[in-house]
Amino acid sequence: MPIFDFRNEDSIGSVYSVDTGTVLVRVANVEALRRMQVNHLVVLRSSKAGQHLIGLINKIMRKALIGLDEGATEGDGGDEDSVDNIVRISLIGTLLDAVGTEQNVFRRTLETVPEIDAPCFVLIGDKLTGFMRAISKQKIEGQEPLSLGKYTLDEEAVAWIDGNRFFQRHAVVVGSTGSGKSWTVARILEQVAKLPNANALLFDIHGEYAPLTGDGISHLRIAGPGDLAGARTLNDGIVFLPYWLLSYEEMLSMLLDRSDQNAPNQAMIFNREVVDAKRAFLTTAGKADVLANFTIDSPVPYDIENVLAKLNALNEERTEGAKAGTTKAGDFNGKLARFIQRLEAKRQDRRLGFMFATGADAKRYEWLEELACVLLGSTKMRGKGGVKIIDFSEVPSDILPLIIGLVARLVFSVQQWTEKDKRHPIALLCDEAHLYIPERNETGVSEAGLRSFERIAKEGRKYGVGMTVISQRPAEVNRTVLSQCNNFIAMRLTNADDQAVIRRLLPDTLGGFADLLPVLDIGEALVVGDAAVLPSRIRIDEPITRPNSATVAFWDCWAAETVPNVIPAAVEALRKQWGGA
Repeated sequence: MPIFDFRNEDSIGSVYSVDTGTVLVRVANVEALRRMQVNHLVVLRSSKAGQHLIGLINKIMRKALIGLDEGATEGDGGDEDSVDNIVRISLIGTLLDAVGTEQNVFRRTLETVPEIDAPCFVLIGDKLTGFMRAISKQKIEGQEPLSLGKYTLDEEAVAWIDGNRFFQRHAVVVGSTGSGKSWTVARILEQVAKLPNANALLFDIHGEYAPLTGDGISHLRIAGPGDLAGARTLNDGIVFLPYWLLSYEEMLSMLLDRSDQNAPNQAMIFNREVVDAKRAFLTTAGKADVLANFTIDSPVPYDIENVLAKLNALNEERTEGAKAGTTKAGDFNGKLARFIQRLEAKRQDRRLGFMFATGADAKRYEWLEELACVLLGSTKMRGKGGVKIIDFSEVPSDILPLIIGLVARLVFSVQQWTEKDKRHPIALLCDEAHLYIPERNETGVSEAGLRSFERIAKEGRKYGVGMTVISQRPAEVNRTVLSQCNNFIAMRLTNADDQAVIRRLLPDTLGGFADLLPVLDIGEALVVGDAAVLPSRIRIDEPITRPNSATVAFWDCWAAETVPNVIPAAVEALRKQWGGA
């Protein structure tokens, strides 16, 4: 049944000018003009039966023309005043009453343009809700689309987006500090978690999402210095990421000083010894099929201590000299010293214990399968929440891009090697993305981590890996990654550079829609993209559980009569690298 049953008397005006994508409507009813607002949706009757054109108001103006009747003289009562109320509308698509067996199908195409004098109607209330529900309906019968909140210009209309397209085609959630980004992400995650086989990973950099709970949500944490003693199992939610998961380039980005004149020799020797160590492990484990095809980058356990011992031996090696009874320095004598020192320093750093102090359990061949099940398992597969929030707050900032990139690469690789018809899609939500998906790489570590996200942005869709970029500084997020995102939830942005980035990513037909970015209220967002189909200004609904916004009430704290002295405990936690938050 068609959702539009407008009568001519409901019209706000009629078309008097048309070009390719813009329509001018003359409004005679002043009361109707006063009720209209920029960014309201309107409906125009098409020249084809069974079709309605959908447009977005981008300008409301009044033109006053003052002239004289021909032959009259000034002051004799012949002055004539003429006022035109004009509304400029950008056409953004067509609603078809029926396509085959489907009813109310919206398409982002313009097969026709309205005729001169065609009536124009404002889309509000139940008709707006029905229209948005129709264009974002799910293929699965009875399943509701993803709900964000209410439309700012009509708070009785519920704002829905297509959950399939939102995660399939990558998304961006941006906004200045305090604009409501975390609130929005929590709202989305709570709905995802209700699905029986939800599968998503949120990279939580500051422990901000710790309060989120529910049957569909589980919490993981990258091991910190305080987790290095005692039993270590993935069932406890403590995640170790052993060094042998790193690719050759990732390992070198952390250990190799490329300005060292001996860097080529160090890289070559390290490559050889790691390959030998992996070969020895596979031989002992009896994995002949893997042994025949593995490479330096294959995620195969090996003993870093044995590799280090061989590097030390080569660094100190002396061979027989030209004269009997004499010796000379070996080919690599003294050339590996700086590399060895860096490797030893990393091994001894308790902050990196999640990589180098994993214990015997994480050196088993089967351990990678167990980790992959934790990271990629859906709710029913794991018997726990399929929305997994991973806390990276104890990972040192200088290697944070590398470690998050490692997790993302691992997820993508497992999906890539899963049989096509058996893949279960997974979404990666990248909070504070500017920290590890940067526009400018200052170190090899950040460059190594960035490669994983660039590949996911370009190829993730075909392997069932979706990505949502969340940041307060879109100007500092990698352009390649942002350009692959087709959905945008843009909250208040006050920085001109950040506004410019979002403005460039939005379709040209939206005109000045992005001009609203600096004036949005807290919790308000502009939603644009394949999932929303229509550009919309939405007030995001409050999530059931609020994240820790980390916003401190300065004035209230200063006004308190007493304040506990927590500085000694903080200093001790700093020394131990344990217990801080």
